[in-house]
Amino acid sequence: MSEEPSEVDRFLALVTAAQEGDASLTVMQAALLVAAELDIARDSRSFARTLGVAHSLVLRELNALAEREGVLEIVRRNSKTMRVHYTLPPRCSR
Repeated sequence: MSEEPSEVDRFLALVTAAQEGDASLTVMQAALLVAAELDIARDSRSFARTLGVAHSLVLRELNALAEREGVLEIVRRNSKTMRVHYTLPPRCSR
């Protein structure tokens, strides 16, 4: 049996835990936070490709998270590709 299912299971468990910790998070928002924490993806395009979701949906959820104080920081935006680079504030990292 490969390690991939256990990595996926771990990711999904962390997403669920993030949602349980903050009921206002959508599944995608929680996944964005977990992906940043685990260094899976720190930009919108990489996240969209890795998880197989539309980049426009990722951007919408990312922008909603960025509006919340201290949850996520936008580091850089590329207006040509619409790619948004983001990071977790130091106090949010585990």
